[in-house]
Amino acid sequence: MSKKLLASASAFVVVMGALFIPIEGSAPAATGPIPKANSLDLSVYSTARPDAPLDLLFIHHSVGGQMLTDPGPEKEKASCVYETHPNGGGLKKKLMEQGYRVHEASYGSEIGEDTDLFHWAPKFRDKMDKLLRVALNDQMHPDGVVNRIVVFKSCYPNNRFVGEGTAPGNPAGPELTVWNAKATLTSILPDLAKRKDTLFVYVTAPANVLKRSKEPFWKWTAKKILGRPSDAEIAQRQADLARSFNNWVKSPDGWLSGYPEKNVVVFDYYDVLTNKGESNFSQYGSEGGTDNHPSREGNEKAADEFVPFLNQAVRRMGFST
Repeated sequence: MSKKLLASASAFVVVMGALFIPIEGSAPAATGPIPKANSLDLSVYSTARPDAPLDLLFIHHSVGGQMLTDPGPEKEKASCVYETHPNGGGLKKKLMEQGYRVHEASYGSEIGEDTDLFHWAPKFRDKMDKLLRVALNDQMHPDGVVNRIVVFKSCYPNNRFVGEGTAPGNPAGPELTVWNAKATLTSILPDLAKRKDTLFVYVTAPANVLKRSKEPFWKWTAKKILGRPSDAEIAQRQADLARSFNNWVKSPDGWLSGYPEKNVVVFDYYDVLTNKGESNFSQYGSEGGTDNHPSREGNEKAADEFVPFLNQAVRRMGFST
């Protein structure tokens, strides 16, 4: 290539970069409008507290622990079972006020250690009896006491999809594609159907925040020349795929389509944190919106929505009149 041609090409790249690249420290634009799916309609059921106390197990890591605990200084009793936390949403107290006996399994315990999407199938298949008896991490209920409600969720990395994948998907993964994620959730339904006396509440993984790109100009330019996506474009694609997957999870025409029992419901935590479709990214990041752990405001909003939702699901299940 001649020096003159090389100089012209370089000038073109610089101009194009100046026109289109988010400079270092800026953020990619959010998508819009955001397609959404409707959840199962529980509006025919009362939101009043259940007629009798019910034992509830929440399997979680840091985000779930923070949603459960009260706001306050960070105090950790065991693993991610908090006494208080700055991001506390107060869900545990709200549930206890409704008569639920709340139990937790988190990091470091047999039932709570693995909570990624591809962990649920072997957990429910191989450890169901033990799971239903958990009081706190590896502590078990006394004989005769079982958890009638099991709430389970994965964390925000489980919304970082690498692509659509190929139907019908592999329930064992390990690649986090949309089709593999659909396959693994579908694979747990036969094991949940065997426990018709237990209500299972799947909480969708929290959305990731829209972080400012730290990709330097030269790297962005090189990727454009090579036809590769920038970090900002990858993040946007992951967020769009997360919306698509979580729409499928909660839609009556999606994950639970054709499932004959009433013992599985979906609480769309992802949708709460994205302000009901305002974006495909979390609008409630902590640390000034820079951390993927939801803020106190986001967790309190989720807690306020979760309690009436659960009361309605309990009545649909037949636990309360």
